[in-house]
Amino acid sequence: MTHTILSKTRVGGPKGGYYHRIEHSSTSTGTDMIFGLYLPLNSGRDTPTLYWLSGLTCSEANFSTKAGCRAFDAAEREGIAIVLPDTSPRGKDVPNVDSYDLGQGAGFYLNATEEPYKTNYQMYNYVTEELPTFLGTEFNLGSSLKSVCGHSMGGHGALTFALKDPSSWVSVSAFSPICNPTKCPWGDKAFKAYLGSVEAGEAYDATVLIGRRSTPIIEFDDILIDQGDADEFLAEQLKPKELVKAAEKCGQKITLNMREGFDHSYHFIAAFIDDHIAFHGKRLRKKQEAIRSQVTYDFSSTQGKPIKCKAMVARAPKQPLTEEIITVDPPKAGEVRVKVMANALCHTDIYTLDGLDPEGLFPCILGHEAGCVVESVGEGVTSVSVGDHVVPCYTPQCCKWTCVFCQSPKTNLCPEIRSTQGNGVMPDGTKRFHDENGNDLYHFMGCSTMIEYTVIAEISCAKITKEMPLDKACLFGCGVSTGLGAVWNTCKVETNSTVAVFGLGAVGLAVIQGAKMAGASRIIAIDINPSKFVKAKELGATECVNPNDIDVPIQKHIAGTMTEWGVDYSFDCTGNTNVMRAALECSHRGWGTSCIIGVAASGHEISTRPFQLVTGRVWKGTAFGGFKSRRDVPILVQQSLDGKLPIDHFITHIFEGVEKTNDAITALHSGECLRAVVRY
Repeated sequence: MTHTILSKTRVGGPKGGYYHRIEHSSTSTGTDMIFGLYLPLNSGRDTPTLYWLSGLTCSEANFSTKAGCRAFDAAEREGIAIVLPDTSPRGKDVPNVDSYDLGQGAGFYLNATEEPYKTNYQMYNYVTEELPTFLGTEFNLGSSLKSVCGHSMGGHGALTFALKDPSSWVSVSAFSPICNPTKCPWGDKAFKAYLGSVEAGEAYDATVLIGRRSTPIIEFDDILIDQGDADEFLAEQLKPKELVKAAEKCGQKITLNMREGFDHSYHFIAAFIDDHIAFHGKRLRKKQEAIRSQVTYDFSSTQGKPIKCKAMVARAPKQPLTEEIITVDPPKAGEVRVKVMANALCHTDIYTLDGLDPEGLFPCILGHEAGCVVESVGEGVTSVSVGDHVVPCYTPQCCKWTCVFCQSPKTNLCPEIRSTQGNGVMPDGTKRFHDENGNDLYHFMGCSTMIEYTVIAEISCAKITKEMPLDKACLFGCGVSTGLGAVWNTCKVETNSTVAVFGLGAVGLAVIQGAKMAGASRIIAIDINPSKFVKAKELGATECVNPNDIDVPIQKHIAGTMTEWGVDYSFDCTGNTNVMRAALECSHRGWGTSCIIGVAASGHEISTRPFQLVTGRVWKGTAFGGFKSRRDVPILVQQSLDGKLPIDHFITHIFEGVEKTNDAITALHSGECLRAVVRY
């Protein structure tokens, strides 16, 4: 289907996505149609979509210009796209009259049956059938996750779309809708012209449609309507109380908010559009989670057999990854083979690829932040089953009663497979990856997720709910969990504590988020890239400092200028040993605790004057934030699903296909990337 992107504009500030104006040839209307499309920054294959239908005289441009600033920002927060169809077909050969309420700009979202309109005025089919199909083909927006909202004539369209075909829409709302058009002048005029009679318009009258029901619509727990009580069209044209009366008879819930002092204008829409987008976002997410939990995979053809699949292979340090076809063996006893659905790129992968990791072995398959589906299990595996969703964890948890590490609340460092994992092999000392020449490839961190299928130890599998999108769950495989856990587990930051965070990548920002959630009263963010300060403040930083902008060492600036004695807790998230020292030395005399999170390059050592420790400071380190992986990752995932632990802000780049991993690496090097997620 041919189309042209007329414009593409970044909207909504640094957190916003892009607004497109798109022209395409419509088979429904027989004309070229223009529509607007807002895509959130991290849109993908199953991004939920809200259709906005505008009112009389409007085009797709009215909403985007007059209410788009608030609407697009709200849509970004909710992670939904917004589609803005035109209100009618247009063009010199399209029938029109010299009237604002009929013809071009007034298509009434129906399928006309009368001349001269029936050839072009097929707006019902255009919006409900053709446009969703087009968006699915060209922009990967699925048709099963869509809601509808509109204003005035568009509110009429939204209500009739949803009531005529409730199974196709997740939710419906409206501003100042024409609720009973067969009983108002606008509807009388339109239905006679387009359909031949007012009676024929009953098929597009929300009050009539709901009045014919004897039971509520199971798809809609509520229908949200906002109406200004100073609207000049309220009594004669809109008639919302007639709709409410009809709904009461069948038990359908409608929330009608009468807004004091508001009229029919876009000022009214802009005032309450956030509420409507949140209304739809909540229901779209619930539907999305239900769909994901029902997805099943048929792995019967691959179980027990080697699988050939695409992988990005690290052949040597400081070299780009190479796309290759790799054979992945079936799992052995105590092992699990998984289909990798998404992988997030972590700086540790780059650290190893750059040759800085003392345990780095080549050739290997990197990757350790992933969301996966279990394809098959080896002998003796009982904690996960085929079809389960899992997050591979580089810090395993054997859970044996004989493991003093797993049984101790003081640590998460289970050593059960530490030696083999460090040697790039499976627990039995062998490998599961082979290239096209039959040569073995090393495993990485017990995960190796830059491949479409991988094999991991059962004790490295954190089983999670299927409701969580795997392209988000993957973040809990390393960086985000590590930052949060450093605050909550390793240091146990208390309410009203003061905190300093060095390095504002994903881990550092997770530390800030965790400290804010823990109740820290002052959070100082430190980085030499000031562009990161905006995100740091959004997540809870109270002050931001660039060490290049001050004349003294950063530790003296914090413990001396910004504070009298230093901060209660400091965190190094850089891997730079000089920064580690600065973090320690800015912690509070007598009780300050400094936590090392960043991984230093091979051979580097930390140093400070012993006096720093003698005077009460504590130097600590953390791995995976002290979380016991199989026990705690499912809890973190559920907290995120429940809205208690938002993580979407960490995903700044999304790529499709394992072969795009080098592009993700480039993005990570740009300095503007927190987490680049590659969906397979």
